[in-house]
Amino acid sequence: MTRYTLGLDYGTESARAVLVDVANGTVVATAVAEYPDGVIDEKLPGTDEPLPPDWALQNSSDWLATLEATVKQVMAESGASPESVVGLGIDFTACTVLPTTADGVPLHTLPEYRSRPHSWVKLWKHHAAQPHADRVNALAEARQEKWLARYGGKISSEWLIPKALQLLEEAPDIYAAADKIVEGADWLVWQLTGQLARNACAAGYKGTWHKIDGYPSAEFLAALNPGLATLYRDKVSEPVVAPGTRVGELTAAWADRLGLAAGTPVAAPIIDAHAAVPGGGVTGPGVMFMIMGTSTCHMLMAENEMLVEGIAGVVEDGIVPGLFGYEAGQAGAGDIFAWFVQHGVPPVYHEEAARRGVSLHDVLTEKAAALRPGQSGLLALDWWNGNRSTLVDAELSGLLVGATLGTRAEEIYRALIESTAFGTRIIIETFVEQGVPVKSIVAGGGLSKNEMLMQIYADVTNREIAVAGAAQPSALGAAMLGAVAAGQAGGGYDSLADAAARMAPPPSKVYRPIPGNVDTYNILYAEYKRLYDYFGRGHNNVMKVLRGLRRKG
Repeated sequence: MTRYTLGLDYGTESARAVLVDVANGTVVATAVAEYPDGVIDEKLPGTDEPLPPDWALQNSSDWLATLEATVKQVMAESGASPESVVGLGIDFTACTVLPTTADGVPLHTLPEYRSRPHSWVKLWKHHAAQPHADRVNALAEARQEKWLARYGGKISSEWLIPKALQLLEEAPDIYAAADKIVEGADWLVWQLTGQLARNACAAGYKGTWHKIDGYPSAEFLAALNPGLATLYRDKVSEPVVAPGTRVGELTAAWADRLGLAAGTPVAAPIIDAHAAVPGGGVTGPGVMFMIMGTSTCHMLMAENEMLVEGIAGVVEDGIVPGLFGYEAGQAGAGDIFAWFVQHGVPPVYHEEAARRGVSLHDVLTEKAAALRPGQSGLLALDWWNGNRSTLVDAELSGLLVGATLGTRAEEIYRALIESTAFGTRIIIETFVEQGVPVKSIVAGGGLSKNEMLMQIYADVTNREIAVAGAAQPSALGAAMLGAVAAGQAGGGYDSLADAAARMAPPPSKVYRPIPGNVDTYNILYAEYKRLYDYFGRGHNNVMKVLRGLRRKG
């Protein structure tokens, strides 16, 4: 009998289910369903009361509805028997958290709280807690809390402590009623199995958990607000386990709802971006995996814990058990190119795209690919959405140097792509210089399909870059977690390394640096670094002055 594992991939707007052959990683069926309420950022469902600025909520009932719809669909399409599914794994956006009762009932589903925004799920991109994050960072720096350095010296409004602090201060009765504050991924596993555990990926990267030191102290939390002192003791006290650990088995009720067998092992989940690492075939130290989309997330594993400038986190067991997972990133990549296409391209390019029936990106890529490195005479900084690594400064902004009256759109487009490649090179070099080896690179995500862009990255970094063979590496990685939860005795694998070795497809393509291009890009990169330091390290704060003037209107 062919054995399968289910991977559930929970994104911002929709959920995906994949049914995967355990023996070779073949995806035999896929289903996607959008959340009925989507991202709730204007008003609560069923009300006309507008939400404040920067709020982003979700409805946990949507997760259950899409779970049922997608799993039933892949089972029906594949014809697989319930008994042939050996395990189930989940990846999920983070930090996406919700307050619940002691037995897991979301507070927003209770009539007395349904009209209260703070009772709902706070999606990862809920940024209304930024003032609270600023207080967390200032206090941690003043107290010299050693955990802060593991996150590049700053955490964001997206994380657990700022969201919990906002809940406490703006809705203290709801905070008091919340027996648990839970990551969406862990809550979903809780529903399916009746068992609650905290996955090390979200706990470490978003909940400031450390395998040896635990969470930030009650003393630190009390200094933020006395009512927060017992956050971890009372509301986040469950054991933290590595992704892929068997948390429990599918209950009879959920097995009946999904058309699966009761007792099917369910794995501890993982953050969606991090799931793509094993899904891309990376389970060992020294291989950087880049998820390249609207932004870029750089993930790397090592055998030791080092404090690297600008990292977004280093977490033991955060990606693969037994290794330290490092995360860095660029706050803008595809978003930058999309901004330019939407706002900076003359009508003649639009007309050509319409005439040829292709996108503006296709037209610009074709023309930009005909340019030699340096031919545009342009150099850009990739900070149009701030800088995540290595400077950790959201107040920085974009820069274009060298433009003339002869500058054309495709030259700017290529310069913007080159700037993101330079930003990746700085991240790689920072890891290496500070003691974390980068032996090879694998890329995935939408941008990895652009051949011109990938060749530029190979030339700028002077490294070979392999493109992951999986079309949906996060969903495949989630399926691998399900296989590990089953274990070899249950028809799966005893480790993520074993699962990836059999289930991850080989790279679809490998880009190799072109020596002549490398030489030119080394010259440009030296100038990029000068601009990086000059505008990014306090030599000239003009970008922040301009932002300040803009805010004043």
